[in-house]
Formats: sequence, structure tokens, C-alpha cells
Amino acid sequence: MNQLKVVHITETFVTGVYSYIKDLSLELDKKNYLTNTIIFSNKREGRLNEPLPQSIQLLELDMVREINFKEDYLSFIKLLKLLKKIKPDVVHLHSSKAGFLGRLCCVFLKDKPKVFYTPHGFSFLRTDISKLKKFAFFSLEKMISLFSDSTIIACGDTEFMYAKKIGNSFLVRNGVDFENITAHYLPYQENEIITIGILGRISFPRNPELFNKIALCFPDLRFLWIGGGELEDKLTAPNIEVTGWFAEKEQGFKYLNKVDIYIQTSLWEGLPIAVLEAMAFKKPIVASNVIGNKDAVVHDETGFLFNNFNEACFYINKLIINKDIRTKFGNKGFERCKTYFNTNQNFRELIDYYKYS
Repeated sequence: MNQLKVVHITETFVTGVYSYIKDLSLELDKKNYLTNTIIFSNKREGRLNEPLPQSIQLLELDMVREINFKEDYLSFIKLLKLLKKIKPDVVHLHSSKAGFLGRLCCVFLKDKPKVFYTPHGFSFLRTDISKLKKFAFFSLEKMISLFSDSTIIACGDTEFMYAKKIGNSFLVRNGVDFENITAHYLPYQENEIITIGILGRISFPRNPELFNKIALCFPDLRFLWIGGGELEDKLTAPNIEVTGWFAEKEQGFKYLNKVDIYIQTSLWEGLPIAVLEAMAFKKPIVASNVIGNKDAVVHDETGFLFNNFNEACFYINKLIINKDIRTKFGNKGFERCKTYFNTNQNFRELIDYYKYS
């Protein structure tokens, strides 16, 4: 069998998207009939310094997150040259900017690859932009989908619902490398002071202001933000500890083991890897009732989904006073993660799409 050339292209190569591409690349590396190249932008802070197999080629290409016609044109020209040189059989694009530029480039390739696009949270679902901008982003998604021969790979059930409105699509859920991650799990030991934690970048989508407000509501509890980011100054409550960035994901797992309750205060998500990791570590979840979170967490079964600050505090208090509920939610979340969000299973399905679609 001739080797299949797979190219991943991403503007963001940090946190959840990084974990997705890394885990998928590790699965691809097991297939001796595939070669794997990752084209990425390194402009965002917080990329983990985890070694990838030497067989995976890493190529850096500047891209910016927001629309910038000059920067986007330069990125387009450079990306087109790279793809013409590589001549890929499969191009898999990640997040909106790479999704648009990559699909546009593939239109101009003589040898047409199979093109897949995973939004990891559509831009038009962001809550920090105007209705006009949301409409513009949706229109761009629809337009590029119409004139490029591409398929959307939704990473979560709600994202799949929106993807079907845009074009050809199918669902392969986000997940975690279940066998690897559970090897870092330690049996739960309740802290003397209940610890409530979140894992990820301290950025606007993660809503650190709400995390801080909740911490102020529970001054006798310990709050832990596992990670770092540009909005750390929003975390002013005296009972919040910020770990800062760490070089390897295993360091984050050490902190995650010490959490009694996991909270996700996001304004929007694709399908959050951090929540899945917390479920694999048997943590009860309290999460905002937004796309992504509600695809992972089953309300009143593996955790609680809240719609506002008061609900968040109510559910946290309910978990604080009842250890049995925390244990039940943790165990059910573990089983749900193993069944639906296991990359060892899901990414094999995705590779079949690469080969046979």
C-alpha cells in the first residue's frame, strides 16, 4: 500500500486543540501506511513542551486569530506553497482561521486532497462578538463550504447539529487517551479543605471573572486554577491559587488528582478536553450550561449544569455537603468518558474516514 500523506493545519496549537492533534497524531503514528505533518502557528502562549514522535514533521507558519486581510493573505500564500510542495492526500484543518485558509488553499491545488475540518467551537457561536459579526462568521463558513469539496468533522453532538446546517458533516467525538490518562489517576482522598479546580488557559472564553466571583462566595474553600493566561489579573480572590503554565501535561494531572470538585465556567466550548480529563479522574463536574459542556456532562448524573451564578453556588454547596453524591457523579462520569470519549476508539473511526471516504 502506498503511504497516505496526512497534513494537519492549525492556528491554535495550545490547550484542547493541542491535545486533540497530539493524541490523533500518536494514533496515526501507529499506522505504518501513513505519514503525518503538522503545520501550526506558534503565536499563542501555553503550548505544552511534550515530545511528539520523530516521524511527525512539524512546520511553523504564522497565522493570526482575528481577521486581518494583510496577515491572512501572507499566511494563505505561504500555506499554499507548502501544500503544493507536500502534495498531501488528506488535509485536516482545525479551528476557524485554519479552516478557512486551508479550504481556500485546497481549491487551488492541482492534485485535490481529501479535506476535513474540525471547528473545535464555531466562531459564530462566540458570546464576545456582535450579532453582525456572528452572521458574518456563519456566512463565511457557509460560503467556503459551498465552493470547497470538504467535510466537517464535528467534535461534539451540538457542534454536529450546527455543522449539518453548513454542509457535509459527520460526528467523531473529542476524547482523551483513556489508557494513558487513567495511568496517572490516584485513588481519591478528600482534602482537609475542599478544593475546587479548573484546568486550562485563563482567557475570556473560560470566564475567569465568574470563577473569581464563585471563589469569593466560598471564602473557606480552596480554589485552584491549573494553568496560566493573559487574564490572571482577574483572579483576585485570596483563596485562589494559580499554578502557572507547566511544561508537561503530567504536571497538570498531579494537580487534577488533588481536586475534590471540578468546575468549568466557560462562556462557550467545542467539546472541552479538560472536562473529559476530569471525568476520567472521577471528578464530579459543575459546568456552565453551554455547547460543549452539556455534550460532556449529564445533569444530575455525572455532575451539574448551571445557567447563572446563583445556580453554580447552589450546586457547589450541594456537592460540598454530600460526599456520596460526589462519589456517584465521579464514578458515572468515568464510565461515560470511557464509553463515549475514548480516543483509542474514536480516532480509529476517524482514520477510517481518511482512508475510505
